[in-house]
Amino acid sequence: MAAYGLYTHIASNKIKSMFLLAGLFLLIYVMVFAGALIAEVFLRGTNRTVAFYLTNAWHDLIVAFPWATAASALWIVIAYFFHQSIIDAVTGGHDVSRKEQPRLYNLLENLCISRGIPMPKLKVMETDAVNAFATGLNRRQYAITVTTGLMKELNDREMEAVLGHELTHIRNGDVQLMVVAVIIAGVVGFVAELFFRIFFDSGTRISGGSWSSSRGWGSSRSSSSGDSSDSKGGGAIVVLILAVALIALSWFLSQVVRLALSRSRELMADAGSVELTKDADAMISALRKIENRGELPGATSAVMEMCVDNPREGFADLFATHPSIDARVRALVTYAGGHDPGPMRSHYQYERDEAGARTDHPELPGGQNLPPGPWSEPTPPATAAPPAGPWSQRS
Repeated sequence: MAAYGLYTHIASNKIKSMFLLAGLFLLIYVMVFAGALIAEVFLRGTNRTVAFYLTNAWHDLIVAFPWATAASALWIVIAYFFHQSIIDAVTGGHDVSRKEQPRLYNLLENLCISRGIPMPKLKVMETDAVNAFATGLNRRQYAITVTTGLMKELNDREMEAVLGHELTHIRNGDVQLMVVAVIIAGVVGFVAELFFRIFFDSGTRISGGSWSSSRGWGSSRSSSSGDSSDSKGGGAIVVLILAVALIALSWFLSQVVRLALSRSRELMADAGSVELTKDADAMISALRKIENRGELPGATSAVMEMCVDNPREGFADLFATHPSIDARVRALVTYAGGHDPGPMRSHYQYERDEAGARTDHPELPGGQNLPPGPWSEPTPPATAAPPAGPWSQRS
């Protein structure tokens, strides 16, 4: 479904979410069928025909169908209620209140009040990485997580722009689509890895003797039946290759599902931030400060795909989930009338003396200065002798 505006974009995301959930079940059934093929080879021996293995695996799938459906549904229920806890466990994010972060909390609250948006939870992740992301599947679960590095780098206008960006993801339904894609990729990736581990571990044991004994048993059975091709285990080899191919295909499709998160969603979120804040320059400046500094330590690729910027571009940029910062800035300059200050560097990248204190070299490439954010440690001003008061000692 093509999206030509905000409301059609939201409707498109809802439809995509339903298709992605259906895709989860389809991929699970493919994985179960592949597992049944492998099981048939090891349980029935290697002297059978390809048709025999396929027929029996199909019957196994029918028997396992309700169990696979129930397991998939259970995973969706668990992910629905506990995905935020899982993400927090991975990233280390924690809830903050107005008392703990009054300026940050007030910025988000003011944006929500100005547009009548329900206030999401506010979380902080302790890391020097400069990034933020939104999560949640419904109004009670929506949350925005910002890093301490982002708080140190950005001023109030820029922080408000980033919060507006994440609020737009929530308004547009992008967050739901991203979480559903993570659920699918996570469960399929887990099952695929489990299958491969079991298969290769079994293959190692079989090559040590069990496989040869199975082949010997199969050849004696097949000699009585007169089928020389089956005695060589050719049917079993074909079935095993097919099973591995199906598992690999399922894993690949689960990754493609994540690419259903169209890169246009980031451009729309940038535009939504400008619509909320009426400040294109702040969004551009924030993107320039985030550029190449958003790598979250220990975060999975699924979490990085939810962030304002994902520096993991993928092979030849074909699997990149985000447009480049240059492309996003160019769009804001062209369509929102913003001004591009050019690449910036972190205020942590200023020259420092041996004691770690920042020296007076505030110039940036292109002559642009990068003031630290309001939550960073201010540079102490130069001390000067106070003027003598009327009660000071006179010589």
